[in-house]
Amino acid sequence: MLKEVLVVEGKSDIQQIAKAVDAECIATEGFTLRKAVLKQIAVAYEKRGIIILTDPDTAGERIRRFLSKKFPNALHAFVPRDEAFANEDIGIEQASPGSIRKALAALHTHSWSSSDLFTMDDLIQHHLVGQPDSVARRSDLGAKLGIGYGNGKQFLYRLNHYNVTRDAFEEALEDKEIVKICQ
Repeated sequence: MLKEVLVVEGKSDIQQIAKAVDAECIATEGFTLRKAVLKQIAVAYEKRGIIILTDPDTAGERIRRFLSKKFPNALHAFVPRDEAFANEDIGIEQASPGSIRKALAALHTHSWSSSDLFTMDDLIQHHLVGQPDSVARRSDLGAKLGIGYGNGKQFLYRLNHYNVTRDAFEEALEDKEIVKICQ
């Protein structure tokens, strides 16, 4: 049983997570976030800690940003977009149990102050922006680093705000799968 409580978007997400891990979950039921749900999340945050695991889509990112502001010490898990897509739908409920376990094994904390360790020059140098294969490279690298997919600006934000080290970045870049995409 996970110590922390998982915060997800819906009941279908909870059903899929149950196939992967033994964990208590709270469903936000979308972006409306009723007061009772926020209070339930607040209690879990104070007593056990929370892990935010929202869908890798626009709505999921909005919920993640909102919850990050309310609960600054929350942990974050990201399922890559390509591992959360099935039946013309994207979400945690579409992810395999293995993808969910992998996301929960690579938790990150969000820092409101930027480390400024990475710059747009890093993204350009490693073909993560401005190239025909940049989307695929960011997607693959984001999965390896456990920070999920983002456009160039979002990806740079995640590198600098989710405590990614230069060593982890370089090691993930050296992975043969990412190199192969570039060739």
